[in-house]
Amino acid sequence: MRVLLLSCNTGQGHNTAAKAIYEELQRRNIPCECKDALLFGGEKASNAVSRSYTGITVKVPAAFGLIYQVGKAYSKTRLRSPIYLANKLYAKDLRQYILQQQFDTVICTHLFPAEALTYLKRKHALDALCCGIATDYTCIPFWEEIRMDLQFIAHPDLKKECVRRGMDAQSIRCTGIPVSARFNSKTGQAQARQLLGLPESGPIFLMMTGSMGFGHILKTARQLLIRRPNCQIVILTGRNEKLRRQVEEQLPPHRVRAVPFTDQVPLYMDACDVTLTKPGGLTATEAAVKNVPLVFTDPIPGCETKNMQFFEKRGMALAAKNEPDAAAKAIRLTENPTLRQAMLDAQRRNINKDAAAQICRQICAHKMVIEDV
Repeated sequence: MRVLLLSCNTGQGHNTAAKAIYEELQRRNIPCECKDALLFGGEKASNAVSRSYTGITVKVPAAFGLIYQVGKAYSKTRLRSPIYLANKLYAKDLRQYILQQQFDTVICTHLFPAEALTYLKRKHALDALCCGIATDYTCIPFWEEIRMDLQFIAHPDLKKECVRRGMDAQSIRCTGIPVSARFNSKTGQAQARQLLGLPESGPIFLMMTGSMGFGHILKTARQLLIRRPNCQIVILTGRNEKLRRQVEEQLPPHRVRAVPFTDQVPLYMDACDVTLTKPGGLTATEAAVKNVPLVFTDPIPGCETKNMQFFEKRGMALAAKNEPDAAAKAIRLTENPTLRQAMLDAQRRNINKDAAAQICRQICAHKMVIEDV
């Protein structure tokens, strides 16, 4: 067995899911490789798509919401989508790479490479086992038109929606979204604070902005400081250098710490009392696997709105309407142990912390069945 993992640089979540599967395959000594699928269309194409996505979601999130709604309406027509037509342009180069490197299994954590593989299965009889991993708590537009041998979704409650939208029921596996095994381990709060150089006592709020540094972070932080003057705030600013500078220049340094892109997110979650974050599918899942009190802020309209609603409905997070509401709900979680415990219990009931291992087991088992036939 030899596995190719395909992702795309439109937000870090898809890459994070691919990396989680990569770690699990490595643990099982299965040869594997991760690639940005759009690089098969050229580096300029990959960079252009990444820049466009970042520019729209950070600067004009409402425009992304409009694009999402248009895509949702178009997908109901069941016509071949522009996404399918665009991604088939590099499909032949992708096929050549799969054959040359002798990959017998291909796993996609993004719609774009899944569309390219769908084209190859239809037009070129691609022989590899093809798998898709959804990274949101909804069936995103056009996911229903892809044709994978196995499709892994975030939760059993989503299967009905996926089938109604046109996904093949026989291919669906309700495993959950894969996250790194590092989120499964727990460091005591006191030890985590010591390791990160944070105050030993008092409430600490963790504010996450995604890899792009998205959201009204400064306003929410000010509201927290007004309502709890003795609190500490850690803001993960991602790769947004402008936001990092704004945090350092506009907020009191003795109360607020700005942290650029870091691989210590699990430790920061352990150290803090409440996590405030936009509801990206991967970030939400990581927080729930880590089992921390959670407040959602600033969803990018579209799938993140669906993620927020899914978590809120099941009691796994509180959804904030605005910056004052976010601060109020975060503080409420520090003061209400009953609410906090109910949220943590709901996360444990609904989120599969071993999704990466389960996905790999099912792929390996399916591969064995195919080879035995």
